[in-house]
Amino acid sequence: MRLIRPLLLLFPLYLGFICPSQAQITGPAPAAGAKRATATSESWSSLTLAGSDLAAMPPLTLEKDSHQDFSREMVRVQWRDADPIYLFVMTPNGVKKPPVILYLYNYIQDTERFRDEHFCQFITRNGFAAVGFSAALSGHRYHDRPMKEWFVSELPESLAVTTHDVEMIINYLGARGDIDVSRVGMFGEGSGGTVAVLAASADPRIKAIDLLDPWGDWPDWFATSTRIPPEERDSFMKPEFLKKVELDDPIRYLPNLTIPVRYQYLNVAGTTPQKARDRIQAALPKQAVSTPKDKALAAYKLTNGADYLDWLKQQVHIAGTTNTTKLDTRKDTPTHE
Repeated sequence: MRLIRPLLLLFPLYLGFICPSQAQITGPAPAAGAKRATATSESWSSLTLAGSDLAAMPPLTLEKDSHQDFSREMVRVQWRDADPIYLFVMTPNGVKKPPVILYLYNYIQDTERFRDEHFCQFITRNGFAAVGFSAALSGHRYHDRPMKEWFVSELPESLAVTTHDVEMIINYLGARGDIDVSRVGMFGEGSGGTVAVLAASADPRIKAIDLLDPWGDWPDWFATSTRIPPEERDSFMKPEFLKKVELDDPIRYLPNLTIPVRYQYLNVAGTTPQKARDRIQAALPKQAVSTPKDKALAAYKLTNGADYLDWLKQQVHIAGTTNTTKLDTRKDTPTHE
């Protein structure tokens, strides 16, 4: 039985905690399923918004708080009917138009970590804004679907929709006026790492990506990944399904990326089989940084993850300025987990 099914038992409690009540919304909320003035269409055959007519509804600030070093907002954005996205936007205090890192974790994880004050202080260190969100068909975005339809069974939809979300989120951040969207980095874990590759190939505003345990190489991944329930594996190995996911395989796009890329597996067991890992590594562009998993894990444990995210910040920092002063790498910061 796949992991998502037990998690769904907790979904009503999750919604009650993460999704605010109507009374908390600072502005009128649209009715559920409310239609826009024009019909919305979306092409899953393109990683960019070409062929789609997504139109953003007015954002709603649901929560806002300020701390010594950073400010945090929970903002509801929406560009599809019945699919609001709850963004956590953290900005460093005293920094005008900071660069930003987008954080997208594996689809089975939610955005609860962005409520942790210590973690938010960590990811806004060195004058960076940070934005966390959930992928399509995950967390609060998984609803009104039969349980047989889940993130992996609908992978072409899940990845294309989330890749489009990245572009729309960057558009939203640019419209705010307080974040520099010419300097964007993206950290992706698991399925989020796959999205980071697809988004970087589609949006030139993304200047560097950091991939932790990314999925990819679909024929090999579906053949042996532990993420696939044994009773469903045969359906995913059918040629017609593998044909549908070809467009969304990161090994198609990695060789053409010209931005800094870091590729690591810290989860030794992992859900990406070794053969798929090897093929992803072989597809990396020449400028990519790839660390063997034993060395990557040892380095991570050495500082308890305190400087793990500094690599990505450094790359975005370099991309946006000729000042290459090293970032603060204090060891007293918390792990990113």
